[in-house]
This record gives sequence, structure tokens and C-alpha cells, in this order.
Amino acid sequence: MARTRPLTLLLAGVLAAGGLVALTPAAQAADPDLARNGGFESGLDGWSCTAGSGAVVTSPVHGGTKALLATPAGSDNARCSQTVTVKPNSAYTLIGWVRGDYVHLGASGTGTTDVSTWTQSAPAWQQLTTTFRTGASTTSVTVYTHGWYGTSAYHADDVSLVGPGGDPVRVPAAPAGLTAGSPTSSSIPLSWSAVPGATSYHVHQGGSRILTVSGTSATATGLTPSTAYSFQVSAANSAGESPKSAAVTATTTSGGGGDPGGGLPAHALVGYLHAGFANGSGYTRMADVPDSWDIINLAFGEPTSVTSGDIRFSLCPATECPNVESAAEFKAAIKAKQAAGKKVLISIGGQNGQVQLATTAARDTFVTSVSKIIDEYGLDGLDIDFEGHSLSLQTGDTDFRSPTSPVIVHLIQAVKSLKARYGSDFVLTMAPETFFVQLGYQYYGSGPWGGQDPRAGAYLPVIHALRDDLTLLHVQDYNSGSIMGLDNQYHSMGGADFHIAMTDMLLTGFPVAGDTARVFPALRPDQVAIGLPASTNAGNGHTSPAEVNKALDCLTKKTDCGSYRTHGTWPGLRGLMTWSINWDRFNGWEFSRNFDAYRWS
Repeated sequence: MARTRPLTLLLAGVLAAGGLVALTPAAQAADPDLARNGGFESGLDGWSCTAGSGAVVTSPVHGGTKALLATPAGSDNARCSQTVTVKPNSAYTLIGWVRGDYVHLGASGTGTTDVSTWTQSAPAWQQLTTTFRTGASTTSVTVYTHGWYGTSAYHADDVSLVGPGGDPVRVPAAPAGLTAGSPTSSSIPLSWSAVPGATSYHVHQGGSRILTVSGTSATATGLTPSTAYSFQVSAANSAGESPKSAAVTATTTSGGGGDPGGGLPAHALVGYLHAGFANGSGYTRMADVPDSWDIINLAFGEPTSVTSGDIRFSLCPATECPNVESAAEFKAAIKAKQAAGKKVLISIGGQNGQVQLATTAARDTFVTSVSKIIDEYGLDGLDIDFEGHSLSLQTGDTDFRSPTSPVIVHLIQAVKSLKARYGSDFVLTMAPETFFVQLGYQYYGSGPWGGQDPRAGAYLPVIHALRDDLTLLHVQDYNSGSIMGLDNQYHSMGGADFHIAMTDMLLTGFPVAGDTARVFPALRPDQVAIGLPASTNAGNGHTSPAEVNKALDCLTKKTDCGSYRTHGTWPGLRGLMTWSINWDRFNGWEFSRNFDAYRWS
């Protein structure tokens, strides 16, 4: 959210140029070729290509009758890979033939030093070769080819891995000892015994897979209070998935969940009120905000400095906003809105309000100063609108379930303190940009960062840690670049498909950075609203009322879905958020009037 909002997303890959790996004799002449279908004669059998980037062609080929054609697109480098069983403490030679620009051949998971070799330009077939030695406990490696971001398609053929074969990997046994811990109103913790040979575990709820983890515990979240749930777990490795375990049943508790900070209508309209500044849209007095708006976020509470944690709020100066009301009139108007069932929150951040809670002192100051604003104006809660570099991952912060970055950990602690202070009626909303949420689908925790911005996905640990306290998440589906959806396709701002794809991710859950061991769980539909600019003046990616209605129809009724196919239907989707009430007034109230007229059923 911003007073003026430039297009901010710009992702750039950094090509780490290095010399070709020196070739040394590594494997015995009698060693077998361990790569499966290295000539692609059986199509893509044995190979997995990111984002559907791989295909098999009959020309050109290096040997046989077929070869791989892989096409990078957007932020995907067309990586095609397979996992091969090997022996520990053994030498291997990886060979492949390639054509194209910036084509890579490599091996990862070696247990020693992972290797990669590449050619900058190969207009004709060129052989790439590299060698490695496995570690003391390494039993499998992943061999791969890939191109580079924004370059043309490449070809690969006759890929071989020569060295001693490892013992075959067998499908693991079904897990035993599945038990449920103490439930909350919206979550149930689970644990089970380790299975020899398993590399991951799938958690199933009522027959549907909901989580994949690498350890022997997981927590099912986003559940309904006072409801019985049945769970099973299966074990998996490169050979396949085990049968499911015996089922365990547990029932969520009745209190505290389902609608944190309740009292909202089934379908709510959220808007930001420029209470502290003027930006060309005109000042709107609190008393003049129409009844259409169910949550009014005061923009903004801003820090005295980036790192202090000290947040202040004041009304727009009369020199900027000649029609501004007095503080007493403003407070009286807030009480009138609340008497009519509306919620009024203080929003912290915005484009210019960068907040970094890097220390415990800043955390405590944040809690104290935000509480003072809430108490002075009699507000219902807090909206977190951190942007810029307020939230950022650090190298090693690779799991959203257990963050280590101080600015993230301290924010979570601060909000929990505020929730504890004000109780169950405290309304908590968040307004991250897609950069901080859906970009995590591709990039979160891929450090060391290698050219990717460490802010990508940085809201994910905050949302996850606070999901049981979260009233509403309204991601800003604007001022964004194209984002990849769960269909592995890129979607652009301004049309129904973008909002459908971005919202489907929140309501379905998604593997973070392609890692099925780190699945971000789905939010409840009553916790989700779609964030949009109220007019073309308010931000890049304005969506016409007709396209907004298409998105709502698809998500709540599964009609008029266009090219994107959702993973469910959510008639309980909470509603819409917009930047801003002021800009909607400037635009003749088009946004709110369309919301009021929309038929939810």
C-alpha cells in the first residue's frame, strides 16, 4: 500500500560463470551406465522437467531417433533431472551431448562437492563431461541439464552416468505409531515413528494428501473448531510411496478459532483511509466513509526511524488537508462506525513506513507504541502492511515453519503480545504484496541467494506463525510482475485469471520453492480477501469491475473461470480489499458500488 506506487518487482538471475571442470579418468571401463533413458528414446520416462519445460523431438538428435528439447521461460531455467542410485565413496563420470546457448550439465547431492559444467554456445552437438566422487553415506545423486533464464531452447541427448551401481532403493514400509497431540480450535499436531529408507512422509486427511514433510511430525492447520478429523501417513523415497498407516482420529477444540477477531459479515469490504496524509485523491473524513466499508484501515502508523520500533499516528495536517476534522471529531466518528458494526484498525507501514524489528528492544517499543495508538483512538486491531526491506530472510532461513531472521521472529512475537493484551476480539489483518507471499512458491529459502531477492516469500513465516490469530489476509494483487500459479503458468495483473490463480494458491496451499517437504498449508476461505486498486490512479494492475466479478464467480461458484482451473470452490471467501477508500471516492465509488451489487450466491 502506498501513497504513490511505482512498479517495484524486478527479479534478475545472476549467471555464475566458471571454467569447465577439468576432466580426469574416474570410472572403470567395466562400470555400467546408470542413467535411465539417457537417450530419451522412451520419451521423458525417468526424467522430470520443471514447469513442463521438456519435450522429446525427433530432430535434431545426436544418437538414436530422439532427443530432449527444453525451453526456459520467465523465471524457469528448464531444468530436467533424474535421481540415480549410486555407491558411497565411489568415482563417477557424467557425460552428455548438448546444443544451444548456456546449456548446463551437472550432478547434485553427491555428498562431497556438487559439480556442473556448461557451454556458452553450442550451435552443433557438443559433449560436456564432468566427474565427482560420492560421500561416505551417499546412496543417490541427481543428474540434470538446464538452460538459462530468458535464453532460447536447448537440446540434450545421450546423457550417461558411468560408475559402480548402488543397491536398489526399495519402497519403504508404512509408518507405525501415528499419534495426535493436543488439538487447538484450528490445528492438530501429529507424530509417528521413523521408517528406514524413507526420505519424506505424506500426511493424508480424510483420504487427501495435505502435507509432505521430511521429519516425523507435522501439524494440520486451518481446521474447523469442534470437528473430528481422521489422518494417515505414508512414507516415500525415490522408489515410490508406501501404503498408508493406520488412521488416527482427533477433534479440534471449540474455543478461540474459526474467526479470530469475529463480528465481520460473511462477505466484507476492506478499505484504507488516508487519515494521515494527502496524495491527490482528496481527504475523506471518517464520518463521510460510506456504510459499504466493513473494515477501515487507518493509513498509516509510521515509525520514527527504521529500527526504533516506535510507531506514531496523527491526523493529516490542516495545511495539507484543509477539511480535516479535529481529533475529537475523528474519535467520535470511529465510535459511530463501531456502533454500526464496522471495524477500525491502525495500519502499520505502507511504502514509506519501513519498520525493522531487528532487536528485542525494538520489538518491545513496537508493542508499547502500537498499544498507545489503539488505546487513544479506541481501535479494534492492527493491519500489518510492511513493505520495502521491513521483512527479509537471511541465509540459512530456509523453513517458513521455524524462521531465524530477527526481523521476522520479533514481528511474530510482537503481534502475539498484542493479541494476548487485547484478547479474542482483536482484529488482525495483513496486506503483503505478492512479492512477499506468492513469490515464495518459487524462491523462498533458496539461499545463499544467488541473485534472488531475500524478501521473496518473507511474509510466509509470519502468516504461518499467526494463522490461528489471523482475521484476514488480503494480498495486494497489484504493483506486481507476472507470478507463476499452481498450474506452472505465469499470470499477469489486471485480469480475472491473475486474482483467481493468486487466491487459489492461498486456499489450496503450495510447495515452497518446489520443495514438497515444505508445503505452505491452505488458509480458511473466511481468512482471505482479494486486494485490488480502486482505480487506475491507485496502482498498477487495476482490474475492471467485470473482471473482478469473473474472479469472484470462479472462486465462489466455479463458473466463468477462464483458462485457470481452481483446486476447489470457496463460497465462504471473505471478500475484497482496496487501496483505497479515498481513491474509490475520487473514482465515483465504482469499486464499492460494484461490491455492494455483487450476488454472492
